Formats: sequence, structure tokens, C-alpha cells
Amino acid sequence: MSKVVVGLSGGVDSSVAAALLHHQGYEVVGLTLWLMKGKGQCCSEGMVDAARLCEELNIPHHIVDSRDVFQENIVDYLVNGYGNGITPLPCSQCNKAVKFGPMLKYAREELGIDRIATGHYARVTQNPKTGRYELRRAVDLNKDQSYFLYDLPQEVLAQVIFPLGNQTKAETRQVAAQFNLHTAEKPESQDLCLIEAHGSMRDFLDKYLAPQRGDIVDQTGKVLGQHDGIHHYTIGQRKGLGIAAAEPLYVIGLDVGRNQVIVGDRTSAHRMECTVQRVNWVSIPEPSAPIRAQAQSRYRSAPVNATIIPLESQDGHARVRITFDEPQFGITPGQAAVWYDGDLLLGGGLIEP
Repeated sequence: MSKVVVGLSGGVDSSVAAALLHHQGYEVVGLTLWLMKGKGQCCSEGMVDAARLCEELNIPHHIVDSRDVFQENIVDYLVNGYGNGITPLPCSQCNKAVKFGPMLKYAREELGIDRIATGHYARVTQNPKTGRYELRRAVDLNKDQSYFLYDLPQEVLAQVIFPLGNQTKAETRQVAAQFNLHTAEKPESQDLCLIEAHGSMRDFLDKYLAPQRGDIVDQTGKVLGQHDGIHHYTIGQRKGLGIAAAEPLYVIGLDVGRNQVIVGDRTSAHRMECTVQRVNWVSIPEPSAPIRAQAQSRYRSAPVNATIIPLESQDGHARVRITFDEPQFGITPGQAAVWYDGDLLLGGGLIEP
């Protein structure tokens, strides 16, 4: 019988992933990472629901204290990023550094199991010609989470199972009801776990970054208003600026040195290109020449045609320049840019300032 360790957050998706694999004959072991104190599906509430699920399925349940790893790789990462005028993307960082890598390590070293699974909506295939593992979009495009998984290495993709990749969210709810799982009607988490635990990103950041008043200026340097910390702002933001203008204004820049928030009209918030660092060529080897792909600079933005141009590596990490066929709104330093060939995720990385 094949053994698999399933990451359990306490939500319906990971619950159904475990139930499906159990039903298919796998010997399932539940694993929950204790990331931080407080409420939320990844915290105390989630651990209780995960433990209850394991009782329902009659499978073992392990809890690993990952709070120090989470603090270093996510909390400190976010605070440093926002303090330096960028908007970090915690989920992709968390998936690689906190969840998948450590899960696989624990499964192998502590449990003697080589396979792991999660409730993410994505798919993994293997190229029959090259043997390389490929990351693909989920069937349910509204729930597809491949964007957040671009940084997973081949070692992880070779050992991970995504049981939900070929079904819709509605089907997941139906399966949960069929198996009489107590999480079947559990509301879906709508926010980052840090926001669930602290109430808002502002409240979370205010615990770590002191207010620092500065100017909100236009592109000519004219002072239009005041802010209480650039960490409260992100590129493309319109609401909450607290300034009156004849036309809608958007954040188009954050100047850390001058402690200024720079605003402009919507047109000035568009860019034709961006440079991407710490690139992971996940499904294909790094190309030596430019390639055409469909690039996505935000999780909820539509993929658009673009040219991906390899650049000289930096600190051992690949870099590219993305030139879009049409201007893109609100390209944000610190967020991920990923590029696809249809449903195949070719690669991705972090947008440079």
C-alpha cells in the first residue's frame, strides 16, 4: 500500500484531499504545521479541525511546531519588504520555505514516507520525453493556485500529489458532503493567514513598523497630502489616499529615501515591462534566447502575451525581463510574475523595484 503525508490546514480543501487519497487506498498520515498563535485556518482553530478530521478518517495526525521557521521566512520577510517600499508575496515564499520543503523533509526523515499531498488546486504531469515534472493550472481556473506554486523545485514536484487539480471547488464541497466530513460547510478563508490572525495587514504591520509621517506627492513633486508610513501603501492603490483631486489618483511609486508616496492618474500606473529576479524555471530548462508566453503579474490578473528575455544571473539566481504586448496596470515590486504556455507554468519570479 502506498503511503502519503497530507498537509492539513483544517479547511475543506485539505480535508477532501486526505479523504480522497484514503478512499483510493493510500495509507494516509495527516500533518499540520503550527505556524503562529491566534485564530485562522492555519492556527489553533485549524489544528483542532485537522485533528478531528484524522479521527473521522481513522488516520494518524502529526503536528510540527513551525513557528520559528514561519517567523523568519514570512513575518520577517514581510516586515522587511514593506519597510523597504515593496509589497512582498508571502504565499509563494511560504509554500517553498515553510510548507512543501519542510513537509517533504519531515515525511522522509521522521516517517519514512516519500510522497506528500496538499489541497492546492494545481496539477503535476511528467514530460515523457525529458522526464521533467511540469506544473499546470487546475481544471477550475477560478481556483487555480499554480501562480503561488511557481517556486517549487523539481525534487518537490516529483513527490507531490494534488488530488483536487482535476475538479472544481463545487465538486470538492460535494465530495466532503459524501464523506460526511465535518469541514464540508466550513467557510472558505478569504484572506492571508496573517490578516485573519491580526484583523488587517495594516494592524499586522503596525505591530512591527512605527508610524513615520511623510508627503504624498504627484510626479512633479507637488505635495498633495500626508501619509503615516509608506508601508501602508502599494503600487496601484486608489482607496485610502486621503487626498482630494479632480480625477482618481493611484499610487505609482514609493520613495523610501524621501519617505514619499508618489501618485498619478491611471495611465501613469501602467508599464510595458518589468525585470524579474530569483526566477525558477519550473517546467522547462532555462532558455538561452527570448521566448513567447502568456505572462501574469498579479494573481487575479489575466495572462497576456509577452516576451520573456533571459538576463545575466545575479547571486546565482536567474533573472528575466518581461516585455508585455500591451501596458499592464499596477505592476508591483515584490509580487510574483509568472508565465505560461497555455496551462503549463513555464517559470516565475519576483518583480524587481
